[in-house]
Amino acid sequence: MKDIMNLFDDEHWKDAVEYPNGTKQKVLRDNEKNGKTILLKLPAGFSMAPHSHITTEQHFVLEGEYTSNSTVYLKGSYQIYYPHEEHGPFESENGALILVIWDPFEVN
Repeated sequence: MKDIMNLFDDEHWKDAVEYPNGTKQKVLRDNEKNGKTILLKLPAGFSMAPHSHITTEQHFVLEGEYTSNSTVYLKGSYQIYYPHEEHGPFESENGALILVIWDPFEVN
């Protein structure tokens, strides 16, 4: 039987060390074969430089909002970024809760 994890409780949150200070993450799935899924909790005042990845990344804004390239992404917004597509910078004045999904890595 698979473990049940509540997305909105206070359990399983850890510092997201690859993100700016104060950012938290709850890892839901982390496997190169199957991809990675996390909840990302952006603190008030969040700011992150543009970057890219080697796989597709999807964002679902569950709470709050963030701004990227002068566009505000409110609760309910969805974004998809394709491999090697630069995205950002990202800023969140009041913080946000983002569901982030990376596709599996493909080895050719």
